[in-house]
Amino acid sequence: MKQTGAVTMGSGEQAKGKFRTFTYKTGTSWTEGKSGTLSSEGKPVLKISSPPEFRGEPGMWTPEDMFVGAVEVCHMATFLSFAAKKQVPIISYKSHANGVLEYVDGDYRFTRIVIFPTIVVAGSTSENEVHATLREAQRHCLVTNSIASIVEVNPTLIME
Repeated sequence: MKQTGAVTMGSGEQAKGKFRTFTYKTGTSWTEGKSGTLSSEGKPVLKISSPPEFRGEPGMWTPEDMFVGAVEVCHMATFLSFAAKKQVPIISYKSHANGVLEYVDGDYRFTRIVIFPTIVVAGSTSENEVHATLREAQRHCLVTNSIASIVEVNPTLIME
């Protein structure tokens, strides 16, 4: 069946009428070995490869890096959005993440992603409020909600 210009929404979305569907487009091109490029209109082209553990080129972005990074970036953006709505005075946010890739039931899969944000907030803010905002961000991060891996957030809060 051919569709042109169609917007697909779930039944709950149709009833509300305010939610839209978005499409994000990327393209890949093979260059040599297990390497290539990843592109998206209006963005810099990334050199990509399989990870060295799977005979790819070292020093290049891999799907595994981008997967873990997508979860980490989404969590940060969602947290900052909720913090702004609640007027939580964020001074800085920096994080790193670890994604655990394991061989399970005959295939490799990410079984856990742990995000370690260090968040500096104004001293007038309660730690409980920041932790509640982190939990809310974790519940509503669209990338996290789209995967089957366990995603943990282990923050370090600095109250100034």
